[in-house]
Amino acid sequence: MRWCGSGSLGRAGTLLALLLPLWELGCWGLISASGGQNQAQHTTVGPWEMLRRHKRSWVWNQFFVLEEYTGEEPLYVGKLHSDMDKGDGKVKYVLSGEGSTSIFTIDENTGDIHATKRLDREEQAYYTLQAQAVDRITNIPVEPRSEFLVKVQDINDNEPKFMDGHYMAGVPEMSALGTMVVQVAATDADDPTYGNSARVVYSIISGQPYFSVEPKTGIIRTALPNMDREVKDQYVLVIQAKDMVGQMGGLSGTTSVTITLTDVNDNPPHFSRKNYQYTVLESLPVASVVARVKAVDADIGPNAEMEYRIMEDGPGLFNITTDEDTQEGVIILQKPLDFETKNSFNVRIEATNRNIDSAFVHLGSFSDTTSVKVTVEDVNESPVFSTQLSRMVVSEDARVGTSIGRVSAHDPDSSNSAIRYSIDRNTDLERFFIVDALSGVISTAKPLDREVNSVHNLTILAMESQDPTKIGKGFVAITVLDINDNAPVFAIEYETLLCENAAPGQVIQTISAVDKDEPPSGHRFYFALPASVASNTNFTLRDNKDNTASIVTKHGGFRRQEQMLYRLPVLIVDSGSPALSSTNTLSVNVCDCDSDGVAQSCGAMPYTLPAGLSTGALVAILGCIITLLVMVLLIVSMRRKKKEPLILEDARDVRENIVRYDDEGGGEEDTEAFDMVALRNLNVIRDPKVRRDVTPDTHTFFPYPMSSSSQPVYKTLPDNVVFREFIWDRLKDADVEPSAPPYDSLQTYAFEGSGSVAESLSSLESLSTDSEQNYDYLSTWGPRFKKLADLYGNNDGKSNGNSVLS
Repeated sequence: MRWCGSGSLGRAGTLLALLLPLWELGCWGLISASGGQNQAQHTTVGPWEMLRRHKRSWVWNQFFVLEEYTGEEPLYVGKLHSDMDKGDGKVKYVLSGEGSTSIFTIDENTGDIHATKRLDREEQAYYTLQAQAVDRITNIPVEPRSEFLVKVQDINDNEPKFMDGHYMAGVPEMSALGTMVVQVAATDADDPTYGNSARVVYSIISGQPYFSVEPKTGIIRTALPNMDREVKDQYVLVIQAKDMVGQMGGLSGTTSVTITLTDVNDNPPHFSRKNYQYTVLESLPVASVVARVKAVDADIGPNAEMEYRIMEDGPGLFNITTDEDTQEGVIILQKPLDFETKNSFNVRIEATNRNIDSAFVHLGSFSDTTSVKVTVEDVNESPVFSTQLSRMVVSEDARVGTSIGRVSAHDPDSSNSAIRYSIDRNTDLERFFIVDALSGVISTAKPLDREVNSVHNLTILAMESQDPTKIGKGFVAITVLDINDNAPVFAIEYETLLCENAAPGQVIQTISAVDKDEPPSGHRFYFALPASVASNTNFTLRDNKDNTASIVTKHGGFRRQEQMLYRLPVLIVDSGSPALSSTNTLSVNVCDCDSDGVAQSCGAMPYTLPAGLSTGALVAILGCIITLLVMVLLIVSMRRKKKEPLILEDARDVRENIVRYDDEGGGEEDTEAFDMVALRNLNVIRDPKVRRDVTPDTHTFFPYPMSSSSQPVYKTLPDNVVFREFIWDRLKDADVEPSAPPYDSLQTYAFEGSGSVAESLSSLESLSTDSEQNYDYLSTWGPRFKKLADLYGNNDGKSNGNSVLS
């Protein structure tokens, strides 16, 4: 099979004419791997045979097609032809591979190849296709499949592009001419191996005359020397990249470059004013801010950081520091001001750049100075003590009223007001001391005890007599001197154990002493036995001369059966003046010890039971005692559970006998929860009594019976009448009982549920209840009972039959 491409044949027409005698052998190209059946035989040939070119079935090369073809007809790519094709239409050409159906088509009869779509080399530079000639009827290949390439030929259809987009760069101000700033780069998608389509050159469109760009490298450099950031700190450049080496017709792309001039320390600081004036009060506290000054610097950042110093300020009253946030000089007071001593100060201040660039030292001094005048205003000051802290001493045996020392304060103002003194009682809560208000003399007000408090720290207040709001404070430390007023005692509570088998002369205890006093030369204690026990036959005491003493046995063979505890008095004397002593008692317990002298048991010997009483007998006796105790407890418990009558037989008021129980009653048929008989046994004769809190003019509001013969018998009445009569009886008692509440007190009665045997106790239901009680007497009780008389009395001379209580 042969190929013939339209583009290739046009350029090589001359060559084809020269090779025309070989055309019948096949087009010029490469030998395919499938031409084995037509290869020359390896036989001996003559010179002419050696010059002849053997026929090959497949001869291939590359096809070329231009990208971005815009014609209306399909673009002719080339032609395929097989030697097996005799022109009789029996051979069919088949195309496969990349784009064989979507982009490239082949005429199955002629083998012409066309491109049906516009191609873009930047998307795909070449296509690999396979061609084959097959029998049209049987589809059997008449020649093996072979592969060829279709290359897309580049045209200049892509402009250069800056892939990094907008550029940001910086260069120090005052830089030299030609200082590199930044490098830009543009890329062209066209084929760099074919023509000048991808050869880019750079130029600057906007940004001159400050900057320039190198055409081939894209490096941007400064075009002017000593550009000043303080004049202009930012420039925007437009850079163009053009292909075709910048020739006419080339495509171009642009980008912007923002160049910022970075700061250098090329400007010295300077104060906006050469003189400043400030006024402060003389009461301004130390470490307060007096004033703020600022030196201006056209630079920024670290190049504008300042250092301030005071060049001269007289007595050194002021200091200056730098506020790191504002770069101001902060003048701070170091000593108290006194208007009466000096009322104005002149301070000279220098400001210097903290970070000086040696490259710009030739421009001049990077510092400036200014003068600050501080005027002090007078204020009414608080009194001032001549000594802020006074130290005094007093003996702890000083009598009340003893003078300890004197404090002194004065008014620092020109008025020199008189001073009055007092003690801040928060520092002397127990009022041990007093101070004379006029003289400032401090005296004792109570007896002192060094052992309780050895140092008293007082705050003395001094106030002006003309302006009591002005108060000064002074401090006094009073040390209480020790005297020998405490006797020595045992250092601890000793527990001395004495073995029964102790030997004579054995040390059984070493004792020491303590004393609350603190003599300057230290303690020295002396130990001895009092004269009353010095001649005892059991123990002796040996003073060790080192503030300790040893207790020594005089004999051995101590027995607990004879005496289990010995009390030995010890006399301790201190070395004070006068010397004090105390007698302390040492308890010595006799113990049973093992062979190593370790106590096993101390105190009383265990009691030995008589031989005739066995263990069983002891158990029996103990059991009887326990049984008796249990019986006693049961009897007591049963007595406590025994019910008491709800209403006693005596004449006590029912209000004093309230019985609380949590049982829920069973209604009127329940006779077990409450015994009605208890209410029927209240036939007690009550004599009328005269109340002590009622005027004796009216003896009573109700005609009480004088004998018990007219009093009803409760147990003969129905249950509902029992309650009514009982309550009525209580009402009469309340009227005549001298110890009862006043006559106008409210007597409250409760009624629980309807259907009760006692019925209702409320008078609200009396209107609907028939009763034989006559309430006409209510009209004689006075105006307070008028309403009840109208409700229950006999209207129009006719009784309505309603009772007051039911």
